[in-house]
Amino acid sequence: MEYTHEPADPVAKGVLATARQSWNDLFIFKQRVVVTSELGETSTEWARPVPLRNPISLLAQLSGRDWLFFIVGFAAWTADAFDFHALSIQQVKLAEYYDTTKTNISTAITLTLLLRSVGAAMFGLAGDKWGRKWPMVVNMIVLGALQIATIYSTTFSEFLAVRSLFGLFMGGVYGNAIAMALENSPTDARGLMSGILQQGYSFGYVCAACANLGVGGGVDSWKTVFWIAAGISIAVGIIRAFFPESQQFIEARKAGKAQAHPSAFWKETRTMLAQEWKLCIYCIILMTWFNYYSHTSQDSYTTFMLTQKELANDGASRASILMKVGACVGGTIIGYISQWFGRRRTIIVAAIMSMVLIPAWILPEGERSLSATGFFMQFFIQGAWGVIPIHLNELSPPAFRSSFPGLSYQLGNMISSPSAQIVNAISESHFVTSKSGQRSEAYGPTMGIATAIIAMGIVVTTAFGPEKRGREFEKTLPAGMNLVPEGKKMEDDLERGDTRESKPAVEMQDVGEKN
Repeated sequence: MEYTHEPADPVAKGVLATARQSWNDLFIFKQRVVVTSELGETSTEWARPVPLRNPISLLAQLSGRDWLFFIVGFAAWTADAFDFHALSIQQVKLAEYYDTTKTNISTAITLTLLLRSVGAAMFGLAGDKWGRKWPMVVNMIVLGALQIATIYSTTFSEFLAVRSLFGLFMGGVYGNAIAMALENSPTDARGLMSGILQQGYSFGYVCAACANLGVGGGVDSWKTVFWIAAGISIAVGIIRAFFPESQQFIEARKAGKAQAHPSAFWKETRTMLAQEWKLCIYCIILMTWFNYYSHTSQDSYTTFMLTQKELANDGASRASILMKVGACVGGTIIGYISQWFGRRRTIIVAAIMSMVLIPAWILPEGERSLSATGFFMQFFIQGAWGVIPIHLNELSPPAFRSSFPGLSYQLGNMISSPSAQIVNAISESHFVTSKSGQRSEAYGPTMGIATAIIAMGIVVTTAFGPEKRGREFEKTLPAGMNLVPEGKKMEDDLERGDTRESKPAVEMQDVGEKN
């Protein structure tokens, strides 16, 4: 950011004041920032975003160690997505295998999403307290084992039970993966790296769809895809065990060791929740919209092509692959643009574009047309998603960059968990006439109407929410080291993520830090 030294009104306090200020700032290309002097004095001024830099030069800013952490985080997120989509893209096969309806099979998706928030809390807090490494190692290996357990589930009840437990461990991946990947990235490169990182989810979908295409349409072939998913997850966990802990976490722990004291972690966690509960609720609402956005538009899309559009398994798989290639491209490009255009503006424009494309997304016939429109639809849907990892990291209280984004994301997942069931249930109770004249379940209209409503919800929620683009959190101490023992005269600021000696002439503010 380029500082203009042009004074700005202070950052608003309170829900309505923040919403009003956020709406007004949306139409001002400059960004309101809080600048802290060396003496601890704060002032608010306008900053101008620097022009977009050559993406190659941004990628060159990452050191070998930075790339190591980023690649491992990307691989973990990709494996997580492969595990999830191994089920969602094979609902038709699984329904036939267990002799039940597609709606009942989507119950497994609901249970997985429902319990992911519990895993996010467990492994996110573990990552903030003990580091990013070993929680992720345990997480990934157990995920692989549960994929194998799914294969050996002989009854539908056993299948649902295993998928519920799977959701518990799946929830722990996101927070630690994005914290590890992005906290080691240079500030200027974070928008681009956020876009690339988020597309690990889409890349995982592409890999799962390729596996589904490779094994064919046989009923029992779903087990082969699950074996592949298990192998990838366990491999990522083993690989992570041989790489070091995040250097930033190690250095921060060393710097704050003298300030650590018994029960400090949980005390600081309670303090953070007391200070930031409104922000927590906002991020959960935002992530609820986003998770509905993603799952409503993709989980039943392969089923839509197989049933309403009457494509064969290989044609539907190829169209799904191209759809998610669009997601990978869109997430990377739009995440990169957000570094200059702003996180909120970028999300809003992408969501509006996805609404405009809905008719072209569900009306065409044939594999080629569906592949093309699916590509551009997911370009903008996952383009908006590409901003989310860095946006959540910047909004997070700095010491809780593992637990806060992961828990916000997975609580949104929990609330949106019935999305696939809702789409399937409505579609299977309403019918349209297919191209061949057959009566077909109305997946297209259901997904189109739902996606339009959800995209509008994202636009409104984002327009009235906060943004802290370019925020620095490199010097933040780990959670549990930002509160000092009683008797020492110091002030803590969890939002700022630093601790300083008290200065009577300076009023400490809980609104941000120098960007």
